[in-house]
Amino acid sequence: MIDHLMLMVKDRDKSKSFYESLLKTLGQTLVHDAPPYAGFGHKGHAPFWLKQAKGDRITTCVHVALSANTREEVRTFFETALSLGAKSNGEPGLRPDHGANTYAAYIYDLDSHNIEAVCYAKE
Repeated sequence: MIDHLMLMVKDRDKSKSFYESLLKTLGQTLVHDAPPYAGFGHKGHAPFWLKQAKGDRITTCVHVALSANTREEVRTFFETALSLGAKSNGEPGLRPDHGANTYAAYIYDLDSHNIEAVCYAKE
């Protein structure tokens, strides 16, 4: 249903570098790089975008859930995010209130957006 999502960021280049490293953990790459935009995805399609904010026009309290194929990808996503300067908003683990097999981790990115990696595999 969702075609793409865009986050407004304080520093496009810094956020682009952060997400290039972080999204590799989920098999996604930078597919569009033309300031003020940076788009991530695969096979030429970019469902996840960053845009340089003008002034103080950053939207906070945005929640984005990114698909992971395995629980290991969720853990790697979380560890990589912290190593890149993100803050924890929920360590990797089962989230039974969201479904029996929901395994997720949450981080606050460099602009305090709440980013989740989620997997529904049983193991």
